[in-house]
Amino acid sequence: MEKYKIFSELLLKYNRVHRLSGTKNFQEVENNIKDSLYPMEFITFDKIQKVVDIGTGAGFPGMVLAIALPEVHFTLVEPLMKRTAFLHLVKSTYGLQNVDIISDRIENIEAFEADLITSRAVTKTDFLLDLSRDFIGEKTTFLFYKGEGVYDELPEDREYEIISRAKRNYLWIKGIK
Repeated sequence: MEKYKIFSELLLKYNRVHRLSGTKNFQEVENNIKDSLYPMEFITFDKIQKVVDIGTGAGFPGMVLAIALPEVHFTLVEPLMKRTAFLHLVKSTYGLQNVDIISDRIENIEAFEADLITSRAVTKTDFLLDLSRDFIGEKTTFLFYKGEGVYDELPEDREYEIISRAKRNYLWIKGIK
């Protein structure tokens, strides 16, 4: 967690004025960081080169993972300017060369093939899959950070696994059946 101390301090400082996320104290930020990093327990990132994080918000999970995985390139997509300004601050503070930040909606940006598509608390699974269709390649997998409603959103045409931790369900979609 020492690696994320500056991130936490910046988020709490700018969150007071700009309402970047719902976090109000270091413990809540730490919980969100741990939540973002937990998939590293079950996903091997050694073959992943390009990640797209849809609706990255204040950087959960995209920026947090980008800090942990400097060899992986992350494209963080967030439509709200105040959040992308914060993400640029974090990127420059950490000197991250592996992060692109796009201030727009996913459906408006130029598509490229991603190895992994992530999203946390943005929308329902079927809509996320539809939004990301232009970024899907032969080996693309998905990691959606979901709550209890995940069981109402499971894709029928895809191979998936649900990994549960506390109140979080990580929907890891591995491919088409």
